[in-house]
Amino acid sequence: MNFDSNREVLDWYERQERSLTPEFIGSIPWDKVRDTPFDEKFVPVLFYMRDVETLTDMYHRELARTPTGRDPDISKFMERWGVEEITHGEVMNRFLNELGYESDKKWQDQVRSAVTKAYKTNAFMLTTLTNLIGKKFTATHMTFGAIHEMEAAQGYRRLKTLTDHPVLNPILDAIIREESAHNQFYWSVAKLELSRNKTARRIARFVTERFWAPVGQGSLAKRRTQYLVKTLFSEGEGLDTIDAKVTKRVTQLPGFEGITKITDTISNMAATSNVPFEAALP
Repeated sequence: MNFDSNREVLDWYERQERSLTPEFIGSIPWDKVRDTPFDEKFVPVLFYMRDVETLTDMYHRELARTPTGRDPDISKFMERWGVEEITHGEVMNRFLNELGYESDKKWQDQVRSAVTKAYKTNAFMLTTLTNLIGKKFTATHMTFGAIHEMEAAQGYRRLKTLTDHPVLNPILDAIIREESAHNQFYWSVAKLELSRNKTARRIARFVTERFWAPVGQGSLAKRRTQYLVKTLFSEGEGLDTIDAKVTKRVTQLPGFEGITKITDTISNMAATSNVPFEAALP
């Protein structure tokens, strides 16, 4: 799909129907979750995904304090994006509960309070820097968003392939459909913003090469990121999928020709991580 303006991208996004509707969630056979064995090694992965989705409101607030977040089209997208991502976290939490991993009623508050002071300090500094640079940093924000959404979608696909759980499968399919719509928005706006300004392209490439990390790393403990990457992408077609579906697509963005950062990072983490099960839990 090709768009000529951010408003056209927003108009397309707003025409996309939600997948995780109340009706869909109500139709999930929650009482059947324990009828199918579930490999315990994927439990930390479910918690990680739940927590990343839950922290979306934090990312939303950070972006809202920048020129990117004050863009009317991006801001309107973010309002729905935030609601959808929070729903993803709630559904993952419900599945964990039905699996036997009960969470506290205030689990969302606990996830948010566990974010380190170091992350909050870095986020504040980045926001300050972003405001100094101005609108040219929007391309970087949108590029990071596109990479994270693509990476998240591939993570969900790998989880589905490796677990093949009859109750979890349709949940993951619904989440993937919404993540794909999010990716299309980020990707399309990133492409537009990068194509408009040479300086924006240089900034986005530099920041991605130096500072990109798997989604959730920083706000969540690095050991948890390492466990997820090792579990999902160290065997079979996992790494090939990241390279084909994420890295190769990123190289199609203006100014990102030949970049290998995403594949290199995931590959290195998958090869060297050795985090035990207990350490990967929240």
